[in-house]
This record gives sequence, C-alpha cells and structure tokens, in this order.
Amino acid sequence: MPLDDALRYAAEQNGVQQDFWDIFGHRHFTRPQTNRAILEALGFDCSSEEALYRSLAERADGDGTRRLPHVLVVSENAPLRLPGNFDLEIDTEQGQQHRVRVRDGVQQTDLRLPLGYHEARADNCTMRLIVTPDRAWTPVGGKRAGLGVTLYGLRSHRNWGCGDFRDLRDLIDWSVAMLHVDFIALNPLHAIHNRRPYNTSPYLPNSIFYRNSIYLDVEAIPGFDRIRSKWEHGELCAELVRLRACPIVEYEEVAAVKRYALNCIFDVNPPGRDCEAWIQNEGDLLRLYATYCALDEHMHAENPDLWVWPDWPEEYRDPESAAVREFAARHPREILFHGWLQWQIDCQLKKVQQHARKAGMQIGLYHDLALATDRCGSDLWAHRKFYVAGCRVGSPPDDFSPTGQDWSFPPPNTREHHKDGYRLFTESIRKSLRHGGALRIDHVMRLFRLYWIPEGHDAANGAYVRDRAEDLVRILALESVRNQAVIVGEDLGTVEPEVRETLSRFGILSYRLLYFERDHGRFKSPREYPSQALASSTTHDLATIAGFWTGNDIEARLNAGTIDRQACDSQLADRSRDKQSLLDALAAEGLLPQGYTRRADEIPELTAQLHYAITGYLARTPCDLWLVNQEDMTRERFQQNLPGTTAEYPNWSRKMRWSIKDLTDLSEARDCAMMVGNWVDASNRNLLLK
Repeated sequence: MPLDDALRYAAEQNGVQQDFWDIFGHRHFTRPQTNRAILEALGFDCSSEEALYRSLAERADGDGTRRLPHVLVVSENAPLRLPGNFDLEIDTEQGQQHRVRVRDGVQQTDLRLPLGYHEARADNCTMRLIVTPDRAWTPVGGKRAGLGVTLYGLRSHRNWGCGDFRDLRDLIDWSVAMLHVDFIALNPLHAIHNRRPYNTSPYLPNSIFYRNSIYLDVEAIPGFDRIRSKWEHGELCAELVRLRACPIVEYEEVAAVKRYALNCIFDVNPPGRDCEAWIQNEGDLLRLYATYCALDEHMHAENPDLWVWPDWPEEYRDPESAAVREFAARHPREILFHGWLQWQIDCQLKKVQQHARKAGMQIGLYHDLALATDRCGSDLWAHRKFYVAGCRVGSPPDDFSPTGQDWSFPPPNTREHHKDGYRLFTESIRKSLRHGGALRIDHVMRLFRLYWIPEGHDAANGAYVRDRAEDLVRILALESVRNQAVIVGEDLGTVEPEVRETLSRFGILSYRLLYFERDHGRFKSPREYPSQALASSTTHDLATIAGFWTGNDIEARLNAGTIDRQACDSQLADRSRDKQSLLDALAAEGLLPQGYTRRADEIPELTAQLHYAITGYLARTPCDLWLVNQEDMTRERFQQNLPGTTAEYPNWSRKMRWSIKDLTDLSEARDCAMMVGNWVDASNRNLLLK
C-alpha cells in the first residue's frame, strides 16, 4: 500500500528501524501501525501519503535554512568537515579565537583545537563545536577490585535510619583495610520523592541532575550543634532509634525527620556567600529543579490528593508561565532551601571522594547514571520538549521477560537535544561524574537505540529507534577524560555487535555478569572474559549468589504473583541444570576442594567452600575491574529489586545484613570479608600494592 511505503520511508528517515533480531534469533519487522504511531508522536502528519511527504519536506526545509548545523561533534585528531566554502570563526571554551578556512567541505589549516565546548560562526549563523578525544580515560596500574553497595542500605550505630555520607566514609576505611579494594560502587544517588512503594527506585528518579538529600550526614552540617538538644532525648531520639533498627529503609519517615532537622539548621545558619555562588553557577538547571521542589511541596500541602505535576492546576504545569514566576517571587526562601540542600550534598560528597583518594583509592567512588527519569518528576516538568510524548521506553520479549518490558517513561527527543547542542546530555554525564572516579551508564545501548512502545501498543509491538551514537559516545569520552573517570557501559540484553565494537574503540568497559556469560548453556571460563570489561556476579535486578543457589529469586516471583506455580516449577528445573553447569565450571578451574561433591543437587545451601570458589572464579578473569556486591560478600539471599513488582516486594529498601562496625567485630562477617580480600590479593588487584 502506498501509505505503508511512505510510513516505512519516513520512519527510516527518522531513525526507526524496520527490523531487529531478538535474543532467540528471530527476526521482527516493524508494523505499519507502529511506524505511524511513532511518526505522529514525533510531530508528523500521517493522515495521508501526501500529508506525510509534505510534513517531511517542511521539516527538511526548516533544517536546510541554516548555514551551519546546530552542533558539530568532532575528534581532536581529525579536520573539521562541513559542506561548502566559508571561513569559520571559533571562540574556544579556553578564551582563544581562531579563524578556520573550509573549502570543499574540509578544513584547510593544520590548526588543532583544544578539547572542549566551543562556539563557531559563519555568515551570521552560530554552531556549538564540541572537540573530543578518541578514547575515554583509563587508569594506570593494572587490574582493580571494588565493593558494590546500596548506600541507603548501610547500617551503623549512628545514622538516622538509612546509610549516609558519613557511613560511606567509614565503609571506605574498612574496605581499604580489610578488602584492599580500589573503589566503592554505589546505587544512583539521583533525587527521588522518597515515597514507598512507588517513588523509591534510584533508577526512576525525580531528577537525574541532582541528588537525594536523604543521604546527608545531618550532624556534620554547620549549625547542627545549635539544635542538637532536640535530638538528645525525647520523641525525636526514640524515632531515630526505631528507624535505625528497622530491617528496611522507611523512606518517608527518614526523609521527614531529616527534613525537620535541615529546616532548623537552615533557619539558624542561613546560606552564605559560598553557597550562593555555587547556586548561581548552577544556573537555570538548579533554578528549575528547586522551583519544582518548592511547588511540589506547596501543592501537596494545599491539597493532599495532589501527588504529581500533571495533576497541578494547568497554569503551574509550564515552568516558564506567569503563575510559576509569581510563585517563585512569593516563595524565595523555599526555593533557596532546595538549592542549599544540593550545595550541602555536593560539599559532603566532595569530601567523601577526597577521603577515598587520601586512603589510597585511585578510583574511589563509582557512580551510576540511571536510564530513566520519572514522567511525573521535575525533569519532565522542566525540560518537556526534550522528551517524546505518546511513546514509552521498554524492551522486546526475551528469556528474562517473555512478554517484553514497558518501563513507562518517555524516550528522548533526539532532534531537540541536537538543536540544543546536547547540553542536557552533557550535564547528565558531568553531574553524575562529579566527585567520583568511575561512572556506570545504565543500559548503555541508549546511546545507540532505544525500544519505543507507542501509546496503545504492548511491549511486543514496539520498534527500535536510533540515536546519534557517535556524537553521544564522543561527549561521554570527553567528560571521562576531563574528570579522569572510568566509564562502564551496562551492555546487557539485546546488544547489536556495533554497540560493543564502538564502546571498545572508545575505551569504555563492557559489563559482564557470571549468569549471562554462557556458551550454549556452558559457563564461560574466566579466561574467556574480555579484559576491557567489568566482571561481577549479579545486579540489583537479579539473584544474589546465595539466592541463585537456593532458588530464592524464583520463589520470590511466585510469592509476588509475577509467575504461577507451573512457571515456578519450570524455572526451578532450569535452575537445577544451571547450578550443575556452574559446579562443573568451578571443578574445571580446580576451585573445588579435594573430595567436595560434584553433584549440585547434593548442595541445598550456599556453603562457605562454594561461596569461596564462585568468588575466585570471577576474580580470575582478566577484566580490568572486578566488582563484588555487598549481598554476595555477606551471603544474603534477597536481591534489592524484583522486576515487575512494587508493593509486592520491598524493592530498593533492604539494609545490609551487618552494620559497618559488625563487619569488624563479628567473626562470621570477618570470615566473609577475608574471603574477598584473599581473592583480591591472589588476583593481583590489591590496592595497597599498586
């Protein structure tokens, strides 16, 4: 049909793939209905073949009126290439001025521009020029090991019900002394609404640009001494004791008691010049975030049924509306308070990273950048044009989710990001890297393509939409070099060869998990892992080692109602085969003690010997980084998140089995730590020897 052909052509022109291969080796073709829905979400008129071609032509004409593109991302080692003949005036980020001749589309001079974000002009047309390195930063000194923790889950005798930045400093000291590791990997620290069960996921944040104040060490903030008496006895003291003793993080209660204290400190010790200068330097990004936070609290206080900005009165849904400006003029204290909170977080996190470096860690803090942002959060309120309405991001059916996954947040608007010179993307990387030595990019395939599910479609009937991967990876490499930080790309799932080839070319580490490194069911030997990678056993969404061995994750899915008894029995049968395969792999590596059983069905629980063997299996890989998860070090059965659940499972709230002090004082905890430390030493990853 002519319209179907036009839809296919228009979709291809806008990055919509017309086919893809799934994890089972099956080829899927994009349906005309899917093409149409995505094109309409992108603003094209699909009412007829003529209307669609007219719509395409109008957009092409609009783009063609510019002498220069909105942004050009180039290698520091290659000449500029732009169509035409003209002189390009360049103002560099460093304050230099250059004139570059472009003839027949190629730079004619040997000028080598510095790395950075520059402005170029020609014929009264401006362009953002981004000059990047060809590889991300790589640390020197050999292979490294790290401990992965959920910061909220750290236990201590002094915190206020969840882990904080003081706990993190104490954990660094313990990790260096006992484990000899070079980095601490953290969950995303992004700001969230701290409301259970729907607003606690660090991977679905309120904002990816700012961080969660629940992690503040309140007692370390200047001014706390003036209000300390409120916490030394009575109800507040008892509340802290209760929250500290809870087996899970009670987000709302912890946030409320910290908020009360922070308000008191703010009143007795208001922001000074350093804070005001920092806020000013953050610019509109922080202004919009702080305004949103103040508005959100104000709206909910006036009407407790108002929880999300799409339900606010219409005049407050536009961040640049007169109503929002009037609100900001009437509530400067509330807006300043939220800017002050972010300054306090920045100050404390900076000190933690400095502490890690002083302790000998070259990497120190390893941060995590979430893929998503809450469609009802501040980022969507403040930067709506950079997201595509009418579509959601997810993944096609695979062996992990047979019906596919719908992650319920909108995809990025590539066209708008390009027109804006990738400023928001750059800020997301830069702010996530701030005060850290490594960054994990959740679902790094986002840089290449995302699976879009149009409204009215299920996850089985979406399509992959491509992004400007080369530009985005280059910006990532630039920020990596500027911050001297390692980049790890979480490349799990349906991964095209192009993705790993490009990441490898730019020196970005792959992400290799024990459970997924198989060859026709056989667990790959440590020698088969790539060197340019991070090796680990699991992630927050998958079973811990103990949970894998006991089938605890499968039973949890049954109890939560995400699978039925028949599926549970089938998965347990598959798990029995997987366990035997893993035991065979351990035996082939000579990691099982002499006389130890070679039959997995004779080992119902994760024994100390088996735990030691599995840990050593990963330590032996040639991977540049080896990450031990806290739950695996302490042999915990329960994973942090059970995909597909909310209230059915205590997601994102489980605390560590032992407190930081217990890790030193309890013999069982010391034994677990010694096991990890021994393998760190044996695998030549000892921080103290570098």
